[in-house]
Amino acid sequence: MTSPVTTHASPFLLALLLLLSIPVVFLLGPRLLPPKTLPAIPDADESDDLALFRRAILSSSSAKPATTSYFFHRRPRPKVAFLFLTNSDIVFSPLWEKYFRGHRKLFNLYVHADPYSVLELPPTPTFRGRFVPAKATQRASPTLISAARRLLATALLDDPSNQFFALLSQSCIPLHPFPTMYKTLLSDNAGPHDHHRSFIEITDNTSILHDRYYARGDAVMLPEVPYDQFRAGSQFFVLTRRHAIMVVRDMRLWKKFKLPCLVERNYSCYPEEHYFPTLLDMQDPAGCTKYSLTRVNWTDQVEGHPHTYHPGEVSANLIRELRKSNAKYSYMFARKFAPECLEPLMEIADSVILRD
Repeated sequence: MTSPVTTHASPFLLALLLLLSIPVVFLLGPRLLPPKTLPAIPDADESDDLALFRRAILSSSSAKPATTSYFFHRRPRPKVAFLFLTNSDIVFSPLWEKYFRGHRKLFNLYVHADPYSVLELPPTPTFRGRFVPAKATQRASPTLISAARRLLATALLDDPSNQFFALLSQSCIPLHPFPTMYKTLLSDNAGPHDHHRSFIEITDNTSILHDRYYARGDAVMLPEVPYDQFRAGSQFFVLTRRHAIMVVRDMRLWKKFKLPCLVERNYSCYPEEHYFPTLLDMQDPAGCTKYSLTRVNWTDQVEGHPHTYHPGEVSANLIRELRKSNAKYSYMFARKFAPECLEPLMEIADSVILRD
């Protein structure tokens, strides 16, 4: 038989326990419940980047290209900075080695490899010692933007002769010989004041814009990025030096694009495909071609990944087909190739890829 004391005490004890549990919920809730947003960029990474960017900006504002001859005051020829963004082995380095051969004075090379990735394939001579201090990267996050900006800043600091900055991945291959690519970059001077233009895809008439604009939440991008100025484009580009400086200097748009996306809108989170085209279209639209020099096949994409070419697809006809473009210039690079494609690509390197 239940005593009267126990019966009357039960509601009091329940209320007391409920009251005591409230602080526990507040303390442990954030750890037990799933977060509302994806992981943000660590503050330490952001601080390191800002210090690097400041050095790059100061160096670029005061640096003058060295002259090859004091008497004639001749400037050195512009160089192309090749920026490889990777989270795996650079399997196609032997092909790039052939591509770069004989043009040492016209390019520099920089590699940002995710520090948590294991690179098993030793880099070929041109890649050796060209790895920059890197931070962790993650798909569907602004860390990919940070990595690209890190590469740009490093290249700006390293050599004032770096006038073009080509962002590529480990799955990219060249489609033309180096001289053809170099001539393409230098021959396009249709920008303001006869300046060279950046080759970056910029589009505003795509069905993906709405969901991606609101991926961080409603009205989050305002007032810095109005919806009608939000742009999309390929992650891979070739920027001129003035645009590389513009990207590294930017803080206004970056404070919006660095915000993590909402977990429930993860499927629409691809900030690296929007930050660069939005920034450049807002600040210097006439200085951009608005198309990329890197060919990507989206006909059978899977979860945001483009078509991956496999060994059986590699042929001279494929290379010739990938070169074709609706723009003024043909494509200079292509992705996405599986690592197993190295052997068949090397077989046609001299006869097709490196011959126009």
